Amino acid sequence: MINYVSLIKILVEIGILWFVFYVILTFARGTRGVQVMKGIVLVVLFFIVTQKLGLDTISWIFTKLFAISVIAFLIIFQPELRRGLASIGQRGWSGIFFRESEIIKEVVRAVLSLSKRKIGALIAIERETRLRHYMESGIEIDARLTTELLITIFMPNTPLHDGAIIIAADRVIGAGCLFPLTQNPKVSKTLGTRHRAAIGLSEETDAIVIVISEETGSISVATGGKLTHTPDGASLEKLLTNLYSPPEKKKKGLPFTRG
Repeated sequence: MINYVSLIKILVEIGILWFVFYVILTFARGTRGVQVMKGIVLVVLFFIVTQKLGLDTISWIFTKLFAISVIAFLIIFQPELRRGLASIGQRGWSGIFFRESEIIKEVVRAVLSLSKRKIGALIAIERETRLRHYMESGIEIDARLTTELLITIFMPNTPLHDGAIIIAADRVIGAGCLFPLTQNPKVSKTLGTRHRAAIGLSEETDAIVIVISEETGSISVATGGKLTHTPDGASLEKLLTNLYSPPEKKKKGLPFTRG
């Protein structure tokens, strides 16, 4: 006879473990923690193999090293662990689950408003590749993404209006940032610094980079080293939706997360 209580407990435990591992991978993605986790998995597999082969000396050495490695791991990766715990405490679960459509609408409204006023802007939206490295040239901030915030940052005569901003999930994480300029000789010489920086970042990462021309107010989106002009808000929103939440992610049914 099937024990339904035990079955439910097992399913609950599996669900909790899956969720915990998913959150850990989300925070580790794009950092050196991923490489460390891969190394740990290889070491564990090697340890299992030595036990199966009856290599007692090697197994004994690994057993002693594991006890020490836990302390070493906590010491070496103390900054990453502290940032991860602080991130959870500050954001709760808003950084884990969010609606891409709401984020896109906030960005589109801000971009259209800046475009009408012919205010130049450069906005990078993080996807799989982390963009924190590029925040070293700017100011690290942590604020909920809103249309008003984006417009305020790029207003002329403000301290951060000349640089770019970086968006990760539902947060603006950096402002006044500098991006690498493209070195592609095929890029038109008529393009300004903002456009060349947008293409340059899209060549090095998988980020979605939105650029607004200060001279004409035109809106373009750079991905994969290519620049796409968007004539209106509808085409911009459609393009961002397709890029930000590709079909394969929707099919998996997993939330698009901040890494």
